[in-house]
Amino acid sequence: MSTLEQARPVELLYDMAEPLPQIDDPGFAKCFDRYADARVVLLGEASHGTSEFYRARAAVTRRLIEQHGFTIVALEADWPDAAHLDRFVRHRPRREGEEVAFERFPTWMWRNLEFDQFLRWLRIHNTEVAPERQAGLFGLDLYNLHGSMRAVIGFLEEKDPALAAEARQRYDCLAPFSRDPARYGAMALSAGYAFCADGAVAVLRDLLEQQCLGGDCDEWLDAAANARLVKNAEGYYRAMFHGSDDSWNLRDTHMFETLCQLLDAKGPSAKAVVWAHNSHIGDARATGMGRQRGELNIGQLAKQKFGAEARLIGFGTHTGTVAAADDWDTPMKVKPVRPSLEGSQERLCHDTGLPRFLLDLREDAPEPLMAERLERFIGVIYRPETERWSHYSEAVLPEQFDGWIWFDETRAVTPLTDIHGKGEHEMWPFGL
Repeated sequence: MSTLEQARPVELLYDMAEPLPQIDDPGFAKCFDRYADARVVLLGEASHGTSEFYRARAAVTRRLIEQHGFTIVALEADWPDAAHLDRFVRHRPRREGEEVAFERFPTWMWRNLEFDQFLRWLRIHNTEVAPERQAGLFGLDLYNLHGSMRAVIGFLEEKDPALAAEARQRYDCLAPFSRDPARYGAMALSAGYAFCADGAVAVLRDLLEQQCLGGDCDEWLDAAANARLVKNAEGYYRAMFHGSDDSWNLRDTHMFETLCQLLDAKGPSAKAVVWAHNSHIGDARATGMGRQRGELNIGQLAKQKFGAEARLIGFGTHTGTVAAADDWDTPMKVKPVRPSLEGSQERLCHDTGLPRFLLDLREDAPEPLMAERLERFIGVIYRPETERWSHYSEAVLPEQFDGWIWFDETRAVTPLTDIHGKGEHEMWPFGL
């Protein structure tokens, strides 16, 4: 291949790229008005610990809320934890016995300065608009089994004590495993059947039959979402121990169904912003995860259901620092991010020499940019020593996303414990 042919994709990318101002400049968020006609805008991240990704998502989301009527902010986070924050931003009273949000690993993913600043902006915004125009925070994920079971029973104890007693009895099977649901998955595999599934399904069915029980639709929606989480988490942990790829698909299907139920509950004009990792919001059919492993994700499901009314926006970086751990349940570290690999999407972006830019990928991209290239995915765990195999997968960027936000150099998020210490940290967000 000639030097000219090798350079051509970089030149094409440079011509397509729209340089972005600094994130704090009002012009940054304004650049994303082009996506505001969608019903769902999904904002990604290439890691769970990068400041620029959180700050950029916050800037774009503020614009979508203030100027374009978006009222749902849905997070790659567990429902009961996000509900704790939603009570804060929508000025609703805390529920008796509700657990503090995001105390489990990885705490820095949401308990960081960048997200905290967005929370406090959202709380102020909601004081200035009518209740029906307030924007709420909602969790899509299914890991906090204990918190969800507790929330369902707590709601029913207030609204229907007899139904609460039935729910408690039905959840008795799962209760011993609620703090360590992986142990349930192992025992279900050993037993050869889903011995707790029927009870979880029955509680959800009863709740769905009692729509807006007690006349408080927000609280009923919260309880129903928690009951759905319990039912789907039971299947998720069983799938994990069957050694099946189904566990990923069950999780992303649950997150997408939760998003759809939020949109349905808020009415036909409701519009949502989703914050999740690139691996969840980029269309899986354009990646190795979909093509080789048969995995789907929220982005694919959103495109299949909403078409052009779903806009998928990914993020990338070349180098800098990131907040991540060496392994699950180990301490967070600020780690250097290795320069992106030759032949990757990220290296192509870096070679443009632009520090920040937006690629609008809604129209057909030039053929040289349609090539399958490596793309980096850093989660809460980052292992630079095995980066090629641990954190890269193939993807066709213009098929994966409708937009791509590039920051050439990025830095780690700031955990709240670095600012407030552990005592105040335990009261977040109400006590800070």
